[in-house]
Parts: sequence; structure tokens; C-alpha cells
Amino acid sequence: MKPPALRGILRPAAAAAALVPLLLLTACGSGDPGHTAAAGARNSSAPADDPVAGVRKVDSIAALLPADVRKSGTLRVGSSVAAPPAAYYPNGSDKRPEGQDIDIADAVARVLGIGLERQDASFETILPALRSGKYDFGTGNFGVTAERLETIDFVTYIDDGQGFAVKEGNTSFGKKVTDLVQLCGHTVGIGAGTTFEATLDANKGVCGKAGKKPYEVKVYSENGATVTALQQGRIDVIMSTINGLRYQASQPAAHTAFLGEFHRLDVGFTFRKGSPLTKAFQAAVNELIKDGTYARILEKWGTSASAIETSRINPPEHT
Repeated sequence: MKPPALRGILRPAAAAAALVPLLLLTACGSGDPGHTAAAGARNSSAPADDPVAGVRKVDSIAALLPADVRKSGTLRVGSSVAAPPAAYYPNGSDKRPEGQDIDIADAVARVLGIGLERQDASFETILPALRSGKYDFGTGNFGVTAERLETIDFVTYIDDGQGFAVKEGNTSFGKKVTDLVQLCGHTVGIGAGTTFEATLDANKGVCGKAGKKPYEVKVYSENGATVTALQQGRIDVIMSTINGLRYQASQPAAHTAFLGEFHRLDVGFTFRKGSPLTKAFQAAVNELIKDGTYARILEKWGTSASAIETSRINPPEHT
């Protein structure tokens, strides 16, 4: 049975967001549809492969959905559309978003035989909105943390995490950041409401213990502003997602250098605590892993190194 067509995304972003910078970073997570353009950067076109097109409904998995969802045939998703490879607008915000998160969510919806009603949302607003019932689930490269698990349910679909990047040619951090002491005396740019903010806040005493000047943290609600600040020298280093930073550094126009993985995190769809949707989503992700669609999606977006063997509900945070 052919699944219902996936519904269009509702876009509250201003028309100025049509030129979204290539340099925008996804986050564990961050993202805002009203981006600020970074110097000399424009989005690349999306890969042409469409691994989602052949996905069909699996009745036994669809039966795991609550009866009211099967009847309505639609779920509301709060979607943080920030940057490749997770989710971005290659053709402007008046067009369909593309990216790994978009493809995986759409493929899950096809397995479940439902449509998606997407709404753009800034990253920091999605989890509270889940708790209030505004959305049925959220996407935005949300990392699984112990703190979030207290109020949010997760269904995992990739393994990403935290990393660092600097302006091309900056050698002051060496080739890789492996210890936050390396940040001492520097200014770090991060997205609002992210795991990066929590990590830096929790470890702000490391510099004093090492007898060094503390690092300064600047929080940006728009990822484009973070990258612009890096290029203009207002911050020295960006802390963001491994996949986002690696993708960014691979683009010649970005002029950034990736400083390696710092801490891995499971990433998943997010739900209000106790949501009846998690088992259906987990089964759908595992079906996509089994039939090969999942591997094709990650290959399409260059994120195969983040593949998981099986989807889990509420796994513990990586230590």
C-alpha cells in the first residue's frame, strides 16, 4: 500500500532566510530558520539520490501506532532546519528542506504509513514544545544526555557528538582538541540550548585548576552568526556537532578546519516523556536498517561513520 504523501513544511522564517549559509552548523543541537549569512558562503545543492522513494508501509510496524494516529494519518514534527548534512534549505526557505534528518524522518513515516506536518522551530524551543503538546515529535540532531532523559524520550537513529573547528590557518589549538584545558584563554562560540553549552558550563573550573585564564563562552541563537563571528575574529573556536563541522570543513568556501571528535553522543527523535509513539518509531528505524535504506541515506549525506547497528529507546548517555 502506498503511504500518504508527506505534507509540506510550514515556514515562519522570513524571506531573508532564503540564502542560508553553507557554514551553518547543526547541533546536538542547534538551529534557527532565520539564519545570518556567513561571509562568502552559500548552500550547496542536495545530492540527487533518493533512497526514500522506494520505502513502503509495513503493516506490522504501523500497527504499533496508537489508534488515533492511525486514524488521523498525520504526525506533527517540530523541525530544526539549520545546516547540511542534517537539515538545510539548498534552494531557499520557500522550498523543501533536505538533509539526513529529513530523509530519515520521511522514511520512517513511509514505513508507518503516515504523513508528516513539519514546522520550522529554533532548536531551543522544540523540547519545551514537546512537553506542552505542540508537536508529536522533534528532529534537530538532538543528543541523548542524562539531563534530557529526565523529561524527554528518545528513539536513536545516528551516533554523532561534539567537536571543534577553527578558522583555516589557526594552529593555536594544535591538530585536535582532546581536553577542555586547551580552550583556556580563548573565546568559544556555541549555539543556544545545546549540549555544548552544558558541557562548557559544567567544566568552567578546569582552567582555574590548571592555573590558566578561563575560557569565555559566547552563545548565539543563529548558527550563521556563530560562523561569522569566527571569520571576523570575535571568537577563536566553534564547538558544534562532529558531522556538521566535518562537512563544513570539507567545503572550500568555508575556510574552516575541523579539530576532531571530542565526545560522541547518540542522536535521536525526541518525544514527550511516556509518548506512545516510541516503539513504532524504533521498529521503523530498525526496519530501515535491515532493508538497507538507512545505509543509503547515510551514504548520500556522507555520514556513514555515524551509523548505528540498532535503534534504541532512551539509551544512557555516552560516558
